[in-house]
Amino acid sequence: MRVDEHGIRHSAGDPAVVVQHTTHVHVVLPAYNEAAALPRLLRRTAEVELGGRITVWVVDDGSSDGTGDGVAGVRGLDVRLVRHPENLGLGQAVQSGLRAVLAEAAPDHVLVVMDADDTHDPGVIPALLKEIAAGADIVICSRFVDGGDDSTAPRWRRFLSRGATVVLRRALKVEGVQDFTSGFRAYRVSLLRRAAAHWGERLVEERGFACMVELLLKLRHCAPVVSEIPLKLRYDRKPTPSKLKLGRTLRQYLLLLTRDRLAPVPFRKL
Repeated sequence: MRVDEHGIRHSAGDPAVVVQHTTHVHVVLPAYNEAAALPRLLRRTAEVELGGRITVWVVDDGSSDGTGDGVAGVRGLDVRLVRHPENLGLGQAVQSGLRAVLAEAAPDHVLVVMDADDTHDPGVIPALLKEIAAGADIVICSRFVDGGDDSTAPRWRRFLSRGATVVLRRALKVEGVQDFTSGFRAYRVSLLRRAAAHWGERLVEERGFACMVELLLKLRHCAPVVSEIPLKLRYDRKPTPSKLKLGRTLRQYLLLLTRDRLAPVPFRKL
């Protein structure tokens, strides 16, 4: 029996141990002006015990601070850089990351999306893989399950997250989801391929923070198994101010819900 630094127990036959050494993991990091945080996050990621089977895709979304230059010099980590010549927003950075991974990944690979500002702990990735090995198609790092914590985030940010969660849970009723807006998730590549075959370049259309909810709404038509694990948000490690605008993000969520209600259900099983 082994207990990791997150309090997760692993036995010799634990699926988490098996999947770490048999599944290639692709980590997508949408990044806009994160030159101060990105090198630290990459070093933390390189230290995660995944048998060397990890590729990190940094999507530099038109940064002006040399964010893309921070991918060099990290030992023991395969880092790829995708550049946007101008800032297109979080949603399009996520879309570019998904497209890059799907062009290379095998169906049995796992794709993880994380924030690039060092508020998400890559040491949680083995726990995400454990849930995938146990049968989940999507695993969300959630602030709103036992063990989750976002006390280091600003009060207004916590208000937005909780308010959005209450509204989205009542309006959408996606089984297994309490934290709709978390940006730290793992997906089976096979699930994303099925969705991309239907939506193509429209898989992520939102430009802002509502993109994470949009992706979840589209993937629900694939009838995925969704699970959540605790997220301890480390906002105290964030070196730059938040790029989230409260009013704009609320409007994005409301417009997304309206479009979802009006959009037809896919005409065939995905």
